Amino acid sequence: MISLQFLVTAFVVVLAPGTGVLYTLALGLGQGARPSVWAAIGCTIGILPHLAAATLGLAAVLHSSAVLFQLVKAAGVLYLLYLAWQALKSGGALSISSDPKRQSGWRIVQRGALINILNPKLSIFFLALLPPFLSGDPATATLEMTLLGAVFMAMTFGIFLCYGLFAAQARRFILGSERAMAWLNRSFAAIFAALAARLAVERA
Repeated sequence: MISLQFLVTAFVVVLAPGTGVLYTLALGLGQGARPSVWAAIGCTIGILPHLAAATLGLAAVLHSSAVLFQLVKAAGVLYLLYLAWQALKSGGALSISSDPKRQSGWRIVQRGALINILNPKLSIFFLALLPPFLSGDPATATLEMTLLGAVFMAMTFGIFLCYGLFAAQARRFILGSERAMAWLNRSFAAIFAALAARLAVERA
């Protein structure tokens, strides 16, 4: 069940940059180590509903319901565009500056969780990823899915934490350059907008 193949597959999936990684990097660069930890926690929590949906079979319902899929997708697109604006505008929640606006850990966690919660492809992804690693015993399938999901979440938190702390260390090298901070803000905004565009054309 928890085989080397699963661990390698999960590691590659988590390591690949996506919206959660981008969010964690932005918080680390913009506000430092502690906010990046909150960001990693939020993105990890956001996985939980999708793992539950995959385990309970609700992901198949989302996949088969075009209206439900489109509603969640539309919310996800709008949210990513909101994050792009927050990276671009002065004093925004994701903007990088020498004097950042302090945010509560709870707000950072909420935003990070929403990034994954509003991605309808994530439930379908877990429905495809986890079953091949099950033992094949229907009596233990739910327990095995839960265990695999827990390992995936732990790996997600660990890797995102590394991303965030690395960004927090890199922060000190960019604080003295207004040009570098402006360039990074525009880059983060553009990437969030591009991810929104990609999600907009996704199909169930």
